Amino acid sequence: MTLIPGEERRRRKVTMRDVADRAGVGLATVSRVINGKPGVAADLVERVHDAARDLGYRHDLTASSLRRADRRTGTIALILEDVANPFSSALHRAVEDTARAENLLVLTGSSDENPERERELIDTFTLRRVDGLIVIPTGGANADLAAVRRQGTPVVCVDRLVELDQVDTVTVDNRQGARVAVRRLLDLGHRRVAFLGDMASIWTARERYAGYLEGHAGRRVDERLIHREIRSADAAEHAIREILEGDEPPTAVFAAQNLLTIGAVRALQHLGLQERVALIGFDDFPLADMLRPGVSVVAQDPAEIGLIAARLLLGRISDGDDRPARHVVVPTTYVARGSGEIPLPDRPAGPAASDRRIR
Repeated sequence: MTLIPGEERRRRKVTMRDVADRAGVGLATVSRVINGKPGVAADLVERVHDAARDLGYRHDLTASSLRRADRRTGTIALILEDVANPFSSALHRAVEDTARAENLLVLTGSSDENPERERELIDTFTLRRVDGLIVIPTGGANADLAAVRRQGTPVVCVDRLVELDQVDTVTVDNRQGARVAVRRLLDLGHRRVAFLGDMASIWTARERYAGYLEGHAGRRVDERLIHREIRSADAAEHAIREILEGDEPPTAVFAAQNLLTIGAVRALQHLGLQERVALIGFDDFPLADMLRPGVSVVAQDPAEIGLIAARLLLGRISDGDDRPARHVVVPTTYVARGSGEIPLPDRPAGPAASDRRIR
């Protein structure tokens, strides 16, 4: 069978040689134009681009990076817990905006809090020769991150503290934020404060639980009010409904993660208790201020966390430095919207009810 030229091109990959023949220039000229190097006349640049467009030529960036002296690919990778989570989405956008300003592409994946999935993503991205990694670590693949760093790829961890050589970390003060939230509830007269927490294997979950206990300042905590290892809004809703419908229900709830806060809101609304049971969540979420009452939260700044993490990574990529690991702590902000200012029933609101925003 004889193929016409167009069909033949669709059967095989178009090369720089094809572009050179079409444009009537040398291969070296095409290479300079495609790689953005100076010294080529404007009319020749236009001819090369026209030929490349007509032929459907796509530049092989991976091959080009292998020929570069610094071996960079112009890409970084971001491994999140779940890209659908509002915290992860905001962090992703901040990293992407920072990288774009440096002409870098961001590749992203979700670990789903699964160490094996995290390892797969680490392997996938490093095989693609990314210039650096930003990771929300599960805690189960730290050895893999350490190995990547030893091999020369910069790594920055966010949200959870890791102690690995030359691996920078950006977190918030989770323990302090939780402690402040619980003490505000106690100041309003609450003594039975329920706790909703994520998996104990997660560093942030452990820190927020520790802050919850410290917030009680030595007061005894009823173990029946503590629910940990909760992974979804539905599970959180079920847990809160269970304790609210049981003996000696809580008068306040501290939810240590935004999806768990959403589940608590659903339970309180279903039971008609949203105006009587106080609620403070850790992490903000969309439309929290539109509910009635608005949901009070210990807010992180994921955009700031992402910005700092990206800058740390870009600094290590550009400088190739071997400085010791740095841990940057970003402050949290308490945002009072109403749900966290509900006093103990039959007790008037104190000063905390009028405090709209406290660091």
